[in-house]
Amino acid sequence: MKKKDSIYSAELIVDDIADGLPDATTPTLSHYDETGGACMVDVSEKTATRREAVARAFVELSEAVLAALPQNQKGNPLEVARIAGIQAAKQTSNLIPMCHPLALSFVDVRVQIVEGGVAIEATAATVAGTGVEMEAMTAASIAALTVYDMTKALDKGIRIREIALLRKSGGKSGEYRRETV
Repeated sequence: MKKKDSIYSAELIVDDIADGLPDATTPTLSHYDETGGACMVDVSEKTATRREAVARAFVELSEAVLAALPQNQKGNPLEVARIAGIQAAKQTSNLIPMCHPLALSFVDVRVQIVEGGVAIEATAATVAGTGVEMEAMTAASIAALTVYDMTKALDKGIRIREIALLRKSGGKSGEYRRETV
């Protein structure tokens, strides 16, 4: 495997910096300083623009658990998950060390029973110098974990899967839309 085709580690980034690399065509990780140490990216020079991100998660549930959802003694698991996701988006920088604290202008979490489980879609928006992808993904992840917490007494085999960024807009990198497969 050629060096440019490999996954970049902090050591490779430090080595590349020493070599005068990476060039504009080589992807690099942004949360490392010139010595390879973890650091928060300086976004003070970035233009504040409207940024939005949408993420998803899926909680795979058995038919028995799906049938029991309306009778959960802890309350409505879907509503609790929705609120937990919104709260989580607002706490992202407390959970992920290098995330910037953002003043979110909008967070929405939609939780829906579908065939085979619960589909979760989380949207976060702000006007800032950095994106809200992590806030949307944190909201979807925590909403999924909350569904698990609210239903685990019925089945320990519940699976959380397909946590993914669906789309983002704003900022220097512009639009991103996950291709469906």
